Amino acid sequence: MRRRILFVAEAVTLAQVVRLVTLARALDPARYDVHFASAAFDPLIFADTAFTRHAIQSLPAAVIDARVAGGRRLYGVRTLARYVAEDRELLRQLRPALVVGDLRLSLPVSAAVERVPHACLINAYWSAHVVRDGFPLPDHPIVRWLGVELASRYFPKALPWVFDHFARPVNALRRRHGLSPLGSLPDMLTHGDHTLFADVPSLVPTRALPAHQRYLGPVLWSPAVPLPAWWGDLDPARPTIYVTLGSSGRVSRLPLVIEVAAELGYQVLVATAGRSQLGQVPAHVYVADYLPGDVAARRSLAVVSNGGSTTGYQALAEGRPVVGVPFNLDQYLAMTAIADAGAGILLRAGNVDRTQLRDALTRVVTESTFTAAAGRLRGEFGAWNAPANFATFVDAAAV
Repeated sequence: MRRRILFVAEAVTLAQVVRLVTLARALDPARYDVHFASAAFDPLIFADTAFTRHAIQSLPAAVIDARVAGGRRLYGVRTLARYVAEDRELLRQLRPALVVGDLRLSLPVSAAVERVPHACLINAYWSAHVVRDGFPLPDHPIVRWLGVELASRYFPKALPWVFDHFARPVNALRRRHGLSPLGSLPDMLTHGDHTLFADVPSLVPTRALPAHQRYLGPVLWSPAVPLPAWWGDLDPARPTIYVTLGSSGRVSRLPLVIEVAAELGYQVLVATAGRSQLGQVPAHVYVADYLPGDVAARRSLAVVSNGGSTTGYQALAEGRPVVGVPFNLDQYLAMTAIADAGAGILLRAGNVDRTQLRDALTRVVTESTFTAAAGRLRGEFGAWNAPANFATFVDAAAV
């Protein structure tokens, strides 16, 4: 009999959905009955998949974006209680051998109550075992009030309270269902019977990992879209930059990035993820809603992104350095790891300006150390095969 595997994505950004789809595709359909639960099933992502689909709730991306911008908690007890009820109904209906979640914060409750083994897909930079000197300061409203220097001084002192505040709804629901609390936000985000890191140890090192936590390698995805009609018009002699702020970057910064790159004389390939109508653009700037990101990165000297792991790791897989313009804490964590590895430069989305962008773009292209560091990581990434590693993991875990 085929073993049933359920994937549950919190579809607030593309990343959570595409990572699970990429891993789900690795399972042999002759051996596994794959089910996928999400609030949206974008044809761009789910093309040529035969997964059984289940529509579930997710807060709208605009709501999440506004709460992140306001420094507010993303989910309250009532919202997560609805999620838990929906999860449990689906788990009881399907009785999967394994449920795999990405940012579905209700699963630490629902999977435990229904006694379904739960694998949590997450980045290693959220682990309590990560080797790092503290957490970077995200673009919280307090930064606008106090400035970066003063906010950075008080942020470490406030962080334990902030993390406890964000984890409180999940822990309240766990107590309601007779489960022990998990601790603070990193403990909650990485909780599962199995924890799978979409990273490599050389980029995001950890120490003393428990046996149920392991690296898969980077989960790489690029939209299966044809090259745009203008691709043949590109000037092969002009240095090129690939720019995309993805589905969760500060899209208001996109025109500035394009202007600066064009002023520096670069040919600019822009993927808007359908979030921006740019209108008239400078010469040698080419725009599409989506591009095959791996091809665009390979064609370019560097990549400008929101700093998150999806595009950042895609750039590194092609040996291209990154200029990251992060906004939320996850993006800051990913881009901090890339910058610490010498493969990119981090610019704060909240106060990035023309001078900073000009300097960063010039440096990552002209200073060979950035490309050399990205090349080393390309070699490391090439030694890992996340889909194959995941399939091997499922063979052992889904019994």
